[in-house]
Amino acid sequence: MRINYIRYILVLVVLVFLMIGKPVAAQELNSAYFTDGFLYRHQMNPALTDSINYIAVPGVGNINLKMMGNFGYQDVVRYNPLFPTQSSKKMTTFMNPYIEDALDGFNKNNNKVNAQAKIGILSVGFNGLKGYNTIDVNARAILNLRIPYEYFEFARNIGNNHYDLGDIDAEAIAFTEIAFGHSHKISDQLKVGGKFKVLLGLGDAKLSLHNMTVDLADNQKWTVFGDVKSDVSIKGFEYQSEMKEYKSRADSYQRVKDVNIDGLGISGLGAALDLGVEWEPTEKWNVSLALLDLGFICWNKDYYATNTQKNFVFDGFHDITLDKDSEHSIDTQADSYADQFMDFAHLEDQGEQGNRTSSLGATLNIGASYQVLDYLKLGLLSSTKINGIHSWTEGRVSANFSPFKWLDGGFNFALNSYTGSVGWIVNIHPKRFNFFIGMDHLIGKMSKEMIPLSSNASLSTGFNITF
Repeated sequence: MRINYIRYILVLVVLVFLMIGKPVAAQELNSAYFTDGFLYRHQMNPALTDSINYIAVPGVGNINLKMMGNFGYQDVVRYNPLFPTQSSKKMTTFMNPYIEDALDGFNKNNNKVNAQAKIGILSVGFNGLKGYNTIDVNARAILNLRIPYEYFEFARNIGNNHYDLGDIDAEAIAFTEIAFGHSHKISDQLKVGGKFKVLLGLGDAKLSLHNMTVDLADNQKWTVFGDVKSDVSIKGFEYQSEMKEYKSRADSYQRVKDVNIDGLGISGLGAALDLGVEWEPTEKWNVSLALLDLGFICWNKDYYATNTQKNFVFDGFHDITLDKDSEHSIDTQADSYADQFMDFAHLEDQGEQGNRTSSLGATLNIGASYQVLDYLKLGLLSSTKINGIHSWTEGRVSANFSPFKWLDGGFNFALNSYTGSVGWIVNIHPKRFNFFIGMDHLIGKMSKEMIPLSSNASLSTGFNITF
């Protein structure tokens, strides 16, 4: 089976938002952290349990999708200024030379996107063993991307003869987690909780381009210098190569032009821990802390590629048009840009290198709430993703309402490393069932392909049976 797994990672370097509609992208619904009747608070802090017995409707019990970033689809895909008088293509990219403000939407330092998805396959919560217990089976996927501003300058080619691109990093990981959780009251004021997770790795891919510089060479071509590495751990994976001639000597080499995957399955095993504590010093105050996803996955194989020739000639990037007709569809044009990026990366297959290990990136949640009235609670939540160059932090202030025994929810405002956002949660839980829907960030406008124009969007929903 031939798929565009790595090809799409390469496309993400400029057309990342063409991928958002595919299942690559969340942390939990932080808007529900202080919502007492929300069944899945234990996934944000294993100590936060409400002693409600429940079982999830398989596949729809807890669906979580989220993106965070400081540039978006609307910055990459632009209206064609030549349409309709001089061009039949309505949409183009920021590389179009006729767009005067093409680079205004990009961050002057690093442009980042963090996208995550969690789909609950099975979840059960029940009282027992002198506490509260949970069993979860979740399918998860995480995508992280970092691109320096200078890369977009070069892709557009604003007329310089030299570009210092710095570092580009992209990584994607998909796995299934089987989690066993337990929370226990130490006293009337103190509760602790923990989870042990077994991780079944489905695939992991990392691409890095470090210390990249580009200089204009003869014949309007570019000489590229830098270190490029690609590590892929997917069952049945292989690089597809083609013969290319060296520009600096009379010799040839095998250069990666595409990838192929023959079958999918478990490619690695790992484990992780969630730890949490909840403290109620008074009847009105509540303080909590949790450390999530403290773990790793060991992958069976590492298919490695690099640019053994550290300086090479590149023809440059070329503008593409984006339309929905078959000849110029977004997927077709994304493939066209991926081909250009393959030339730029200049990867050579180095074969299978044995085992390798990757961490999940832990999340630290610190929360405090105050019960103003019987039906009103104010809360403050700090969330920090600890993941090296892909780390981020967020602060969220919320007002949580419980007007009826069967209905609660709230509104909140957040500031994070990328943007500000408004979130909300509605949680309906009469006897026998629970339904919730919420967002940590309003989705806003979307393209015709149903891709959010901004890289900041969130949606969480679920249906569960209570007993």
